Amino acid sequence: MTSQKKTVLGRGLSALIPKAPMKEVSVRHDEVGSDSGGVGIMARIPVDQIRPNPFQPRTEFDPEALAELTRSIVEKGVIQPVTVRRVEGGYQLVTGERRLRAAQNAGLSEIPAYIIAVDSDEEMLELALIENIQRETLNPIEIAHAYRRLIDECHLTQEEVAEKVGKDRTTVTNFIRLLKLPQEIQIGLRKNQLSMGHARALINIPTEGLQLRLFQKIVDSGMSVRKVELLAKSAGKPAESTGRKASTREVSAGVQSLEEKLRQTLGTKVTVREKEQGRGEIVIEYYSLDDLDRLLDLFASLEKFH
Repeated sequence: MTSQKKTVLGRGLSALIPKAPMKEVSVRHDEVGSDSGGVGIMARIPVDQIRPNPFQPRTEFDPEALAELTRSIVEKGVIQPVTVRRVEGGYQLVTGERRLRAAQNAGLSEIPAYIIAVDSDEEMLELALIENIQRETLNPIEIAHAYRRLIDECHLTQEEVAEKVGKDRTTVTNFIRLLKLPQEIQIGLRKNQLSMGHARALINIPTEGLQLRLFQKIVDSGMSVRKVELLAKSAGKPAESTGRKASTREVSAGVQSLEEKLRQTLGTKVTVREKEQGRGEIVIEYYSLDDLDRLLDLFASLEKFH
């Protein structure tokens, strides 16, 4: 795509908002799609002449929220117009699918609409995506797919996407990385069964099997983001080489006593290694993610006494 094309695509939400108060007109059924249908006007358009937006990034609509909006429209009408573009034989929705669905459910024959000029499908896609992203009406997976489509179909870089939606590039990258998660976890994000923090931590788990096991723990026991981060960090570490024999390690009586106390307290093998200048390290072994989870719970309970 040329730089000239990207300039056209860069209008964002300003293209959806009239720059000045506009007089509302009515478009009859026999005028739909004709020159009298106009561009840059506010009009009452027959509902049955508006086609859905094929680039709609929003895939889930809360039935209760839609029913509430329908009741509001029955009582007060459609307060905020939808946005449409003219196509052959009618109109195509740009933004406002919830309002259009609610108006249809309310039995309205016409709906107020702002008619804009959209010259290409790519521009249509960008307007629909940016409007939904900036209004924060999408779940994390819908946002991730929206960013991905802006990159793949509108030929934008991550930096350009970030600039258009008013986010940091890192934010855009983090959302796109969510699409690497197993479908089950992506569905969980759609259903709000886990947070973005949980999902970002799960991405760092090395295998899909471990990701799914931890996801189930999050759903079943409400595991904190911090604990998932610790599990992810530990699961990603390579196993320590066991080539060295224990007999080569000189252990003082005091260190042996400390190791035994820690083993009894933690219920697992503990090794204390002395280094030079009074330094050292304590190695606590675990044998599964469940075992590590048990140890983290134990540490958390010990913290309550401090």
